[in-house]
Amino acid sequence: MTSMIQRRLRRRRRDEDVRAVLAGAASAAAAEVETALGVPPDQSAAAFFDVDNTMMVGASIYHFAKGLAARKYFTSSDLMRFGWQQLKFRVSGAESHAGMVQAREAALAFVAGRQVSEIVQHGEEIYDELMADRIWTGTRALAQQHLDAGQRVWLVTATPVELASIIAHRLGLTGALGTVAEVEDGRYTGRLMGEPLHGPAKAEAVRALALRESLDLTRCTAYSDSSNDVPMLTAVGRAVAINPDADLRRTARDHGWEIRDYRTARKAAKVGVPAVLGAGALAGGVLAGLAVRRKMR
Repeated sequence: MTSMIQRRLRRRRRDEDVRAVLAGAASAAAAEVETALGVPPDQSAAAFFDVDNTMMVGASIYHFAKGLAARKYFTSSDLMRFGWQQLKFRVSGAESHAGMVQAREAALAFVAGRQVSEIVQHGEEIYDELMADRIWTGTRALAQQHLDAGQRVWLVTATPVELASIIAHRLGLTGALGTVAEVEDGRYTGRLMGEPLHGPAKAEAVRALALRESLDLTRCTAYSDSSNDVPMLTAVGRAVAINPDADLRRTARDHGWEIRDYRTARKAAKVGVPAVLGAGALAGGVLAGLAVRRKMR
């Protein structure tokens, strides 16, 4: 019995590794590059920034979903239900892959068959309405320092790639790596390319992009607030913890990583429950249904 359980666990880990590689490869393939004009590029170095609570106060997908709810894509009750499912996972300490998949599949029905261009247009509007004022000034300045040094800067997030690309474009960054969904004839199929860009999948995306763009990862820097991003942080030569959670703060101290905290009591209060709910939805249900593909083939 014990050996059977061990075989199943090994098989599950292999399956999760394959999904992470697929998600990373799809995200890197979907990433577009915008080179800053007038700055000699440092071709082999780059910076990678997580979005939620690193670049932005709260969870981007929560604000996106809130904007779509206001446009009658689904109800506020649906939004809270997605968040509540994931809040339970977080409180119990069991934010499992199975729970993520369950919530993700529940959300796919909302967008299957919808036009990509329709969601992209709403994404532009919702960024202006709900996200633009939530960018951390300190983190934005760090990204600008890399740009000024001639390095490219990507966002790396479980947020849908089109939404991530909107944020990157508005901030003047190079591009974004995000969750990629399958699209046929300009419409969502309701299926993902691999899995949400979360945890190990982020590291796979960074490695795939580095291979494509001839980056030297030992010269690259990664920024995040979450212990879930340790695989990405350890994939590069320099890691920085931004507004870290308790686990990442401990890990950063153990590894001698730089820690920067831009939160104040007022801003921390603004994150509140919506940020927790949004982060859960990001990792689970809403993001998969809303994920879009930057390059349709």
